[in-house]
Amino acid sequence: MTAPAQLQPVLRLLDANLDRAREGLRVVEDWCRFGLDRADLVARLKDLRQRLGLLHADRYKQARHTAGDVAAGMAHPAQAQRQEPAAVVAANCGRVQEALRVLEEFGRAEDPALAAEAAAIRYALYDLEVELLRACPAGDQRREQLRRSRLYLITSPAPQLAAVVEAALEGGVRLVQYRAKEGSLGADGEPITDAERLAQAQALRQLCSRFGALFLVNDRIDLALAVDADGVHLGQGDLAPALARRLLGPEKLIGRSTHALSQLRQAVADGSDYVGVGPVNATPTKPGREPVGLEYVRQAVAESPIPCFAIGGLDASNLAAVQAVGCSRVAVVRAITAAPDPAAASRELLALLGSAEADGGADVELGR
Repeated sequence: MTAPAQLQPVLRLLDANLDRAREGLRVVEDWCRFGLDRADLVARLKDLRQRLGLLHADRYKQARHTAGDVAAGMAHPAQAQRQEPAAVVAANCGRVQEALRVLEEFGRAEDPALAAEAAAIRYALYDLEVELLRACPAGDQRREQLRRSRLYLITSPAPQLAAVVEAALEGGVRLVQYRAKEGSLGADGEPITDAERLAQAQALRQLCSRFGALFLVNDRIDLALAVDADGVHLGQGDLAPALARRLLGPEKLIGRSTHALSQLRQAVADGSDYVGVGPVNATPTKPGREPVGLEYVRQAVAESPIPCFAIGGLDASNLAAVQAVGCSRVAVVRAITAAPDPAAASRELLALLGSAEADGGADVELGR
C-alpha cells in the first residue's frame, strides 16, 4: 500500500537513518570482534543492532528511493583522514548517535515505539562509546610512543621544576616521569606535601600534553589517576603491577624497577610495559644501592621482550659504554636537570642516541 505523498519523505528519512545506525553499529562491532577480540563488547553492540533491525519495517524499505536522493554519494574530506581504528570507531559512534537522534525526533509521530527505542539505544551507546575508546587506541598509541622514545626524563624536586621540564620538552624529550619521593624537600626546605605534589604533577601533565609527550608518575597511582597521567613507574617495594593494572585500566603504561633477571622476568609476567634495569653505576639519587654494572644491562638486552631502561650515573660522557652492550634508549635525571641549559643537554643526548639502531637494543635509563 502506497503511503500518502506527504508521508513519503518521513518514511525515506526513517529508512535512511535506520540503515545508517545499523551500518555504523556493524562497523564498530566488527572492530571489537576482529581488532580487539572483545566478545563482551561484540555481544552488546550486536544486541543494539538487532533491536533496531526488529523495528526496520518493510514500509520504510519500500519508501526507499536512492536515485532521487540529492545527497547520495556525498563525501567530506574529513572522512579520508580516518587512518587509525580509533578514529573510525569514534566517527561511527558519532554517526550512530546522530542517526538515532533523527529517528527519535521524526519517529515520535509516525512510530512512537521506534522513537523510544532509538532514545534508549542512544543513551546506552554514550556509555558504551567510552569503553570502546578506552579499549581501542590509547594503550596502543602510548605503547608505540614508548617504543619510539629514546630519551626518558625523570624529575627530582627543584625550585624551577616546570621550567626545566619545559626546556627539556623544547629540546625534544617526549617521555617524562614525575618523581617526588616521601621526604623530598621543597624550595622552602620543608617536606613536599601531597597538595604540592598534585600541583606540580598537574603542571607537568599540562606541559607534556602541549608537547605531545608521555607523562608518568613515580609510585603514586592516586596522583596518576588525579592528573590523568599516561601511567606509573613502580619500584620493587610498591604495589604489584597486576593491582596497578586493575586500578589504572588496560590502556595506561606501567613500568617496574628491577635489579636482577628474576625481577625482570616477574615484571614481564605481571604485564609491565617496560622495566628499569640497574643501577649501572653508583648514583647519589640511590644511596646505598650497589651498582649492577653493564652485565645486567647486557642480559636484559638479550632476554627482555619489553623496553628496558637501565639506571645509574649515566650521561653524555659515558653513554657509549651502554650503547656498546646493545642499548639504544636512555632516560636521565641529573644529565638534564643539573645542566646549565636543559634544552641543549636534551638535544645533545638525542643526537648521540640517534646513532643507535632504531629497534636494536634495550632502553637505558640515565642519571638517577
